[in-house]
Amino acid sequence: MRVSYFLPLIMLVLSVSANADPQPPAKPLPHTVLVIDTTAGEAKIDVEVAADWRSQEYGLMNRKSLPRRTGMIFDFRSPSMTSFWMKNTLISLDMIFIREDGTISSVAPDAVPMSLTSIPSTEPVRAVLEIGGGEAAKLGIYPGQKVHNAIFGNAVKTH
Repeated sequence: MRVSYFLPLIMLVLSVSANADPQPPAKPLPHTVLVIDTTAGEAKIDVEVAADWRSQEYGLMNRKSLPRRTGMIFDFRSPSMTSFWMKNTLISLDMIFIREDGTISSVAPDAVPMSLTSIPSTEPVRAVLEIGGGEAAKLGIYPGQKVHNAIFGNAVKTH
């Protein structure tokens, strides 16, 4: 019987939290360097690592710029189907979907800022790399190329 008194309150709290905007991570995210084998040679990208739910939910929201050759890698720890959107993201992004072995599965270029359109993976992926819109094309990043990092168990030394 007590549960029935609390049920409306629980539903209200769940409703409010579901509609609330994500909060930024409490502390700075760790950084790592990804090396991508492109037709033009190695492309090194300095990335923040979003490896927990809170940092993945917030992602690159509310940033006004993203320097070249920087980004964020979303590490899901195991392959899964995933989907992204651009809510509260102020800059265009390229989303690079990466398989567990470090091979690029697909690239979603130039995601539209503030869009609620879903951008899904085409297969289960281990990680998603977000970089500035148009940068994948400029660097020659395409499906089938290899991404090197400890996340994929194939890190290369960077100098």
